Amino acid sequence: MSFPKKGRNFRTVSGKTFPKSSDRVAESGDDDFTSVIAGTLQESLGGTRAAVKTVMAYTGAGERTVKNWFAGKNGPNGENLVELVRNSDAVLEAFLQMAGREEILAGKMLVDARDKLVEMMEIIEQLQTSDRKRKSPRD
Repeated sequence: MSFPKKGRNFRTVSGKTFPKSSDRVAESGDDDFTSVIAGTLQESLGGTRAAVKTVMAYTGAGERTVKNWFAGKNGPNGENLVELVRNSDAVLEAFLQMAGREEILAGKMLVDARDKLVEMMEIIEQLQTSDRKRKSPRD
């Protein structure tokens, strides 16, 4: 048995692309799914070995597979994309932008802002309470 002369091609020729519909894609000039995911992973987690390990833990994918995602050579399949979205707000936001669902993204950002506001109000309340305790006269 002889091996084919061209070798085995592991990537599809056509590739996976999404239409340019988001500001993020338009700004970066990338309309390729793999490029957007790679950029988002690098931006949110960094390009370190720890980041690769983190994504491996999220998805259960192998190290070489995850490194290819970070490099933009390949993109995650559906199951792994769901796990990334479940664990990373940045990937969720990038996915919603690629899908042209900015209204959902706006709603998510509004809820996130509300949650941060509630957290800040709790901190202010704690500071005021501790300040009152320090200022009250001691018996």
